[in-house]
Amino acid sequence: MQGSVKPFPRFPAKISTAFYEGEGDMLLEVNGTKRHDFNNRFEADGMLFEEPVPNLFSFNNPFGACPTCEGFSQVLGIDDDLVIPDKRLSVYDGAVAPWKGEKMDWWRQNFIKGAKKFNFPVHKPIADLTDKQITQLWKGAEGVMGIDDFFKDVESQLYKVQYRVMLSRYRGRTECPDCEGYRLRKEALYVQVNKKHIGEVCEWPVKDLKKWFDELDQKLSEHDKAIAKRILSEIQHRLQTLLSVGLGYLTMNRLANSLSGGESQRIQLTRSLGSNLTSSLYILDEPSIGLHSRDTANLIKVLKELRDLGNTVVVVEHDEMMMREADHIIDMGPLASHLGGEVVAEGDYDEIVSNPASLTGKYLDHVLTIDPPKQVRKWTRSVTVEGARQHNLKNITVEFPLNVLCVVSGVSGSGKTTLVRQILYPALRKLKGEFGDKTGFHKAITGDVEEIAQIEMVDQNPIGKSSRSNPVTYIKAYDEIRDLYADQPLSKMRGFMPKHFSFNVDGGRCDTCKGEGEQVVEMQFLADVHLTCEACGGKKFKEEVLEVKYQDKNIYDVLEMSVDEALDFFRFEKSIVKAIQPLSDVGLGYVKLGQSSGTLSGGEAQRVKLASFLGKGKSAGKIMFIFDEPTTGLHFHDIQKLLTSFQALIEQGHSVLVIEHNTDVIRSADWVIDLGPEAGDGGRFIGVCR
Repeated sequence: MQGSVKPFPRFPAKISTAFYEGEGDMLLEVNGTKRHDFNNRFEADGMLFEEPVPNLFSFNNPFGACPTCEGFSQVLGIDDDLVIPDKRLSVYDGAVAPWKGEKMDWWRQNFIKGAKKFNFPVHKPIADLTDKQITQLWKGAEGVMGIDDFFKDVESQLYKVQYRVMLSRYRGRTECPDCEGYRLRKEALYVQVNKKHIGEVCEWPVKDLKKWFDELDQKLSEHDKAIAKRILSEIQHRLQTLLSVGLGYLTMNRLANSLSGGESQRIQLTRSLGSNLTSSLYILDEPSIGLHSRDTANLIKVLKELRDLGNTVVVVEHDEMMMREADHIIDMGPLASHLGGEVVAEGDYDEIVSNPASLTGKYLDHVLTIDPPKQVRKWTRSVTVEGARQHNLKNITVEFPLNVLCVVSGVSGSGKTTLVRQILYPALRKLKGEFGDKTGFHKAITGDVEEIAQIEMVDQNPIGKSSRSNPVTYIKAYDEIRDLYADQPLSKMRGFMPKHFSFNVDGGRCDTCKGEGEQVVEMQFLADVHLTCEACGGKKFKEEVLEVKYQDKNIYDVLEMSVDEALDFFRFEKSIVKAIQPLSDVGLGYVKLGQSSGTLSGGEAQRVKLASFLGKGKSAGKIMFIFDEPTTGLHFHDIQKLLTSFQALIEQGHSVLVIEHNTDVIRSADWVIDLGPEAGDGGRFIGVCR
């Protein structure tokens, strides 16, 4: 090709043909002397890369997922936490568990002797080491062998039984060595924007990521800005929405199963906002779950944005702030379950407050109030968590008083759940000889631990896995009722014992449905069909058992009674009343005795558990009860009953620790521990005494 000649019209087509015939390579000769090599492959520095497509950056897609860990970020290998179980110790003090014993101590001594070569602090606790020093401990340095070298030596001698046993002792789920926990194949991590690959970016909290994208806009060339304009606009909008709903502390790679219900719901809300839909109906059930008042205000702004776009937003909510901002309120009642089911009042906030029939309105207007105890309990005994450093916690030491109502408060993401559920709870269980989840990092648990007989996490999980599980069996009150029916004259004539009035064992229960009251017809391609049992008509028991009556009511009739109805029905049977009364005390007077546990809400299941402990009294020993957001799904009226139950537990000598945002609960506390002032890395420990 002559240099002075302009490219002819078909030149682009010729280039395409050359690339095709050359299978991606093309040779261009200029004036018969200069030769230039071209290829249309995505390569540089002698390395061939995958051409970027969206699926390359998704670990949920086989194309983008790391082939070693399959996108899960973890593989079966040497577990760091098992190798170094106590990070409060130094290498010199024996922090590395396998480097113990007469024979294996050689590795520890060898590392200590060689540590001078690279200034490794052998007397410093593992928790205080830098990332570089941790790497030196594992990988070794300056010819000094580290932990990885130790396990390579162990693996080379697996023909010996003791080495196989040792290796199995330290195996567990550990970070993938190929993707380093990023879950993506290395080709995806080669692609960088502003010197950061997608894995690094996803490790940042939303608020930091928003700042990075703001700065990125200033660093892009005009050409790159034109390409990325629409994409950056969408990203900025979604990140801003996450900030608006109070999720600025979440990292982008956070696992979905580690999110609370409220966090998951707000993420879905962000997704809806990003779509800019109009004329749509949004239904949210308790979106303020787990939200501090400050964050609730931001959530309300977001919901109003949805409304202003031309959508209809329906919210099931008990939060006073949310009700004040609502355009229209529908108040259901007057009470719960069979005592409710009616529209008591509707209209704007002022109309609800002025309606005398509305129980909600009376609380909003402060005609009815949740008053804190007149006297604050003094405490002399406590347990202390020292040096908590898990997740957002910054080496804090917190004292938890015993025999009082202690509340842990703070904005969403400040570390409340981490401190209580991931450190205090598993650490105390471990001290009591119970083992469960891994304990978050802390230096020690000190104080009056011996004053606690057991630790109970009263969560909102279902009270039983069986469909036959119900409130009356869970609190052990059904035993008293079965004894009563077994004592009736007709039972004695027919030889019925208490077991004949149980639907959990053969004898008196219906043989056809096995006490279920229904039969399940399995459908091959559709959902199973539940049909009422034809043999017993859904009554769960045999006809001869149902003929036994007490005050003209058979055992099925009793199970169909609400708790309050049963208290009146059994008013002359003190043992039964005593067993059932706690259900009424926690605000579950409307629940049927035999109501299946699967139909109970999370808040109802939590209160059934609470009732079971109230029924035990002081005989159970001193227990520390831990509640995480117990007011979830509760009306003001129910919160009043819940607080009364807490006070009853404390009067029995127990301790109650509550993670909560509800101001009425915080106001009723004897001691408040406030975390903050912000979420994520913007927090620190603030102690507040009421």
